[in-house]
Amino acid sequence: MEREIRITTEDAVLPGILVVPEGASGIVLFAHGSGSSRFSPRNTFVARTLQNSGIATLLIDLLTEDEDAEYENRFNIDLLAERLGGVLRWIVSEPETKGLAIGLFGASTGAAAALIVAAEPDNPVAAVVSRGGRPDLALGRLGEVGAPTLLIVGGEDHEVILLNEQALASLHCEKRMEIVPGATHLFEEPGTLERVADLATRWFVRFLALPAEGSGEPEETEEAAIPTKFLNSAEKPTRSPDKTRGAAKEGYRPLHRK
Repeated sequence: MEREIRITTEDAVLPGILVVPEGASGIVLFAHGSGSSRFSPRNTFVARTLQNSGIATLLIDLLTEDEDAEYENRFNIDLLAERLGGVLRWIVSEPETKGLAIGLFGASTGAAAALIVAAEPDNPVAAVVSRGGRPDLALGRLGEVGAPTLLIVGGEDHEVILLNEQALASLHCEKRMEIVPGATHLFEEPGTLERVADLATRWFVRFLALPAEGSGEPEETEEAAIPTKFLNSAEKPTRSPDKTRGAAKEGYRPLHRK
């Protein structure tokens, strides 16, 4: 079922599009890149592929219209990560999505925000995928990411390949980097976005799958499965402001506008 939603965080009301297929095993929250929105054709394409595999999706605007009009806000990684954390709290408390395994799909600067959130203690993130991302903007936090992380980069996006290789070395979780031959930063070349969608879907299907009945794996209680700090919308995720802000901004320069 698809529906328009509005999520209220501590300082904003964020519009989004939620799709929950029947029997969904997990949900993927999209963190868009600079200048993009919940209507991004690339992320919408990936979302539809995930939905066809039984995974719920949430495409959300992390900035209000007024905030997005100020160009520097699009590169405020701290703000994007804080908003993303607020949306996570909504997911784990909303009846329709509560209890679903959670994945993050970040594009460009959104990937840095996703990784910062995935580095928070006791966060509920089970898997992360970055598309043409800038994980280097979260470099100081990458060693704290516990969720399996897939970095997807275009084969012709040479500078971003180098940045992702550096980030890959800093990740201590299960990780992989995939280079899509012939693709530039936006994956506009024929067949390249399809490859991104396939890689992302395989990653999320693998790590968002719930244990089968009778598998012998212990079941988590609801309290154990959902960290307390993500249940209360009045709470911010506990963060290390100095580390996060320094890591997000040190050496930053936008390479792409979208």
